[in-house]
Amino acid sequence: MTVNGDVEKGRPEAIRAVPVRHPGRWAGAAVVLVLAAMFVHFLLYNPAFNWSEQWKYLFSEPVLKGVRNTIWLTVAAMAGGIALGVVLALMRMSPNPLLKGAAFVYLWFFRGTPLYTQLLIWGAIGALIPTIGIGIPFGPELHTWQTQKLINVALAAALGLILNEAAYMAEIVRAGILSVDPGQQEAASALGMSRMQTMRRIVLPQAMRVIVPPTGNETISMLKNTSLVAAVPYAELTFTAQTIYASTYQIIPMLIMACLWYLFLSTLLMIGQYYLERHFSRGVGNSGRGRGGLRALRGGGGQ
Repeated sequence: MTVNGDVEKGRPEAIRAVPVRHPGRWAGAAVVLVLAAMFVHFLLYNPAFNWSEQWKYLFSEPVLKGVRNTIWLTVAAMAGGIALGVVLALMRMSPNPLLKGAAFVYLWFFRGTPLYTQLLIWGAIGALIPTIGIGIPFGPELHTWQTQKLINVALAAALGLILNEAAYMAEIVRAGILSVDPGQQEAASALGMSRMQTMRRIVLPQAMRVIVPPTGNETISMLKNTSLVAAVPYAELTFTAQTIYASTYQIIPMLIMACLWYLFLSTLLMIGQYYLERHFSRGVGNSGRGRGGLRALRGGGGQ
């Protein structure tokens, strides 16, 4: 090869880099854009959506009341489910076989039967248990109440959701507890801390990093599962939409309106979940990288 009049032997030619073409990516992007344009056209020009009818009821008092009922049911179900789930998780991990067996039976029943069926039972709780009383077990009752009057539809809906959610939260909490190094529990025991002190001060704060993500998913699922309390029945968002279209016959617009509210509330929950996960994961990535770097340095020093 000749360069500037000089003959150089053995020198390779310069590499001519040719960018790799990706026709499949461009084709896929084109298909996605066409489908997106078709979907937007479908939303704007399909008369079945009847956007003016949706706007008419979007912020109406019945719909806003249904939204409030949906929110409080979600909050109550998750608060009660988490509290009872922690107790059930500790019972599952207890060395006492009676507590362990009772927790297993609870989880077996509530995870093994549909939530809708459980809510139907709560809606007819007065037929199953006509009266509720206090007194001596297997003996005389001091006072009794009519179950149907004591447990109204709102309480029945909340209890149905709480008891069902507790079974799932118990497994989430148990998984978080098992993710903590057992050596830390042994160290806390050596320092004289009781089992409950160790769980409250050492284990649960570290387990939160594992517990928070699935709990966030359960909260979003619970927001949507509140629509099942129509079995009680209780006037949450979906039930309210059904009540409106029963008189206006605008079925699709009212259901789409309900979906828009669910999407809005789910988005808020997703944002909250993101910040909670970031809060409980602080230092995990950096510490991991630091340990990895330390291991690499030690490995290099040993060579």
